[in-house]
Amino acid sequence: MTDSRYAVERQGLRTLTAGAALAGLGVLLGAFGAHALKDRLIDDNLAIWETGARYHMYHALAILAVGLLRRRSSAPELKLSAALFGIGIGVFSGSLYFLALSDLRVFGMLTPVGGLAFLAGWIALGIGAWRG
Repeated sequence: MTDSRYAVERQGLRTLTAGAALAGLGVLLGAFGAHALKDRLIDDNLAIWETGARYHMYHALAILAVGLLRRRSSAPELKLSAALFGIGIGVFSGSLYFLALSDLRVFGMLTPVGGLAFLAGWIALGIGAWRG
């Protein structure tokens, strides 16, 4: 395997590892909401938590897909898309988790920023897949 091919393969494996870790965290937080928080949160806040967990998992799976693509392509947009999905998980889902637990509406103002990161990640993924 050439050095450049090896570097591309390693980039993909790092992205796959990050996606797997984030997916595992998504399962953990989803289960936490379904079991530990079920009787502690009002229905509206539990629904907010579930939305955060759902989008968390969708985008962790997207990072796994990007990791598979990055094993074959060094398109910089693929790296960018994985980073944007990770930022989106942190900001979008994270703000919803904090909102659900604290009921402080200020966290809801951050959620659209995470949504924009998700959207930009999908655009970068499309461009990177096309170029790759």
